[in-house]
Amino acid sequence: MAFYSDELIEEVRSRNDIVDVISGYVRLQKKGSTYFGLCPFHNEKTGSFSVSPAKQMYYCFGCGAGGNVFTFLMQYENFTFPEAMQALAERVGVELPKEEITPQARKEADRRQRILEINKVAAKYYYVMLRNNGGKRALDYFHKRELSDATIQKFGLGSSGQYSDGLYRYLRGQGYEDEILKDTGLVTIDEARGGRDKFWNRAMFPIMDVHNKVIGFGGRVMGDGEPKYLNSPETMVFDKSRNLFGLNFARLSKKPQILLCEGYMDVIALHQAGFDNAVASLGTAFTIGHANLLKRYTSEVYLTFDSDGAGIRAALRAIPICKEAGLTTKVINMKPYKDPDEFIKALGAEEYEKRIEQAENSFLFEIRVLEQNFDMTDPESKTAFYNEVAKKLLGFTEELERNNYIDAVAEKYQIGYENLRNLVNHFGTMGGMVKERTPLKSGVNERKKKEDGMKQSQKLLLTWMIEDGRIAEIIRQYITPEDFTEEIFQKTAQILYEQLDSDKVNPAQIISMFENEDEQREIADLFHASIKEVESKAEKEKALKETILRVKDNSITHRSAGLSPTDIAGMQQLVTGKRQLEQLKKLHISID
Repeated sequence: MAFYSDELIEEVRSRNDIVDVISGYVRLQKKGSTYFGLCPFHNEKTGSFSVSPAKQMYYCFGCGAGGNVFTFLMQYENFTFPEAMQALAERVGVELPKEEITPQARKEADRRQRILEINKVAAKYYYVMLRNNGGKRALDYFHKRELSDATIQKFGLGSSGQYSDGLYRYLRGQGYEDEILKDTGLVTIDEARGGRDKFWNRAMFPIMDVHNKVIGFGGRVMGDGEPKYLNSPETMVFDKSRNLFGLNFARLSKKPQILLCEGYMDVIALHQAGFDNAVASLGTAFTIGHANLLKRYTSEVYLTFDSDGAGIRAALRAIPICKEAGLTTKVINMKPYKDPDEFIKALGAEEYEKRIEQAENSFLFEIRVLEQNFDMTDPESKTAFYNEVAKKLLGFTEELERNNYIDAVAEKYQIGYENLRNLVNHFGTMGGMVKERTPLKSGVNERKKKEDGMKQSQKLLLTWMIEDGRIAEIIRQYITPEDFTEEIFQKTAQILYEQLDSDKVNPAQIISMFENEDEQREIADLFHASIKEVESKAEKEKALKETILRVKDNSITHRSAGLSPTDIAGMQQLVTGKRQLEQLKKLHISID
């Protein structure tokens, strides 16, 4: 955002009607003055995703996603702000000034673009080679794996040919110099032997990012060579921890979950069978970076790893990573077959769909695997198993969730709920992990953490000001932007007060002033918050006065806490503020 002026940002935003942009991604239906559809950011059956032409904003009443047209592209397309700005500017024919980007940044961007260009050329080369004599072994391999020509085309599969410098010679013939080729990871440059290909005699799998740009390659050797599988090294455009094979397709799937596989062929086989929500990591272990990437597109991940020991260990490593990212995780059982590819070839897509429906809760999967380490016919070993289970149950810090899992495990292993609960509490007390908790109150909003009371009061004042111009003028008589002690609300108030002065409140523009996606979501929430209806005008006036008093009193307390004893002017302002507060308490606020 630092590259562009506020005026230019607003021009691009205002020229891109949010309904037109979002209609390209979501089917919208007009109801009154607002459009509604199914939220693209979480799975739902009833459309709670709203798009307001008047406010030029979107908001989901189900998951809380919200913002303006920039925010939408950043959330949906995984764009950075500059990428969203570029895409929207191109859409309406606004030319962005290149001189605002530093020469170094421009040089890096140009180099990155050239590497992407070379990768695209290489992908076409491999694809064409697959149909030549030199690609016969790779084509036979794909056909042996029962891949259709349509699937081969969809994934851009290819062959690197038999010669160790075929791609290098082709790229040089296309005018690319060694200096840029060595940065692509496709070739190595040796002074003695010249250029040599990274991949040769291999079946090739182009790796694409979520925007369908080729960022790297995977290759499977044809024959007995080593290594069997080879991936591109990390480059300016290829970060293995921030990309997943097949995600460019899976992110557009209408299925409620994403299937996480171990290998490229599993992903391709699943897509061919109709499961277009399958992805795999890029030859590396699954990481928190991968989990956070998946979190952008789903809340549920189903692990469909190999059913052998290595696959089980990989699943056990992935489960806590998914949990850390806030993903609900289940495990698909593919026995008696090794992997999804074998399973579907043997039993078909319908049977695999049944396995998805029967997927096992990830914690119960962990317990089942743990059980295999104990002799359940031996009392001592059985007791040791229950002790380990009790310790694992302590991982659920929320009492209600922990009790639900205690109930499920107790029923499955016939230990008795109270017996297992007492065992969990025993280990928790020993480790200082379990404390007496008060029962949960009804009406808890599961989507958000309970907000601090003062934060709620400041938020409420802003929402009132946005929704009702009369109330805005009343609040401004007593509350200044500096009275909002929450930094994000203070900045919002400053912008809002300026817009009120010019008699033009512009919600979408306010959101553009914030770079952070979480902040944009929180500001969007201000413009869509539901204000609790009160029974009478008198009650509304009372609620307004009490909220103003709370915010003003908190502002004075906040300023006094950071006031130096030598700050005479500050002390005088503080005294004046307290006097005003006392006077305000005696006033009647009318909303007529």
